[in-house]
Parts: sequence; C-alpha cells; structure tokens
Amino acid sequence: MIIKEMSRQECLELLAAGRLGHLACSHDGQPYVVPVYYAFANNNLYSFSVPGQKIDWMRRNPRVCLQVQVRDDNRGWRSVVVDGLFEELPDRIGSKIERDHAWSLLEKHANWWEPGSLKPINEALPGGSVFYRIRIENLTGRQSVNEQA
Repeated sequence: MIIKEMSRQECLELLAAGRLGHLACSHDGQPYVVPVYYAFANNNLYSFSVPGQKIDWMRRNPRVCLQVQVRDDNRGWRSVVVDGLFEELPDRIGSKIERDHAWSLLEKHANWWEPGSLKPINEALPGGSVFYRIRIENLTGRQSVNEQA
C-alpha cells in the first residue's frame, strides 16, 4: 500500500458523498473534536446542533477543521481534511434563505436531526437549535492505493 494525494475534484466528490465527519474546534489552546452529520453544497458544509460546548467554542473562535474518511473492503481508505470558518445561520431576517437552504440539504437524509439534537441522558437540553455552515477555505485529501494497481 502507498499513500497518494487526492485531487481537489476527488476531495469534493468525497465530501459530497459523505455524511459523517469529525469537527475540530479550539478555545484557549484546547482542541475539541466531535462527530457531526453534514451536507455539502457550493463550497460550504452545513450542519445543525443544539447549543453546547462545540457551538460556544466556534462562536469564540470560528476557525475550524473537519475530517471525513471512507474505508473500503480491502484495507483501503480515503480521507479529506477541510480548513474553514464557522458561520452561524440564525433564525432571523438576513439569514433565513441560507438557513432554509441548510435545512433543505440536511432533511434529504433520514434522521438528519438526531445527532445534533440529542444529548447524553443526564444532560439538560438547552432551548433552541443552531444551524451553521463551514465556509471551506482549504482542503486536502489522501488515499491509500494498492501497490499492484
């Protein structure tokens, strides 16, 4: 097996086909990584959450990173890392069109709302929901390739 760079187009195709990524944000030098469901369109990743640590930290430091990976049946894998900016899509005039767009992209998938709206059993659910997008600034991708190919 060897590791090979993916083209920009290959990276975008993986993002478009994917649904689950690992979102990294940081605050005061402390990183935090969580799994999130997302939808991809027009160089943006769209997602949804209830308020909590991830949203608080992204509001304080909008520079984020998202990693998406796919494994195949033969020990192969592809991985894309996105560097971008968090942008909240509040429920008010000026953001309604983008918020509705995010909703329409996310709702195409069954149970799209569950990961962003459920918390551990012993945690109180804060009110409200947060739709957001990550504006892609940079992306890179790598894949494993069978040496005989």
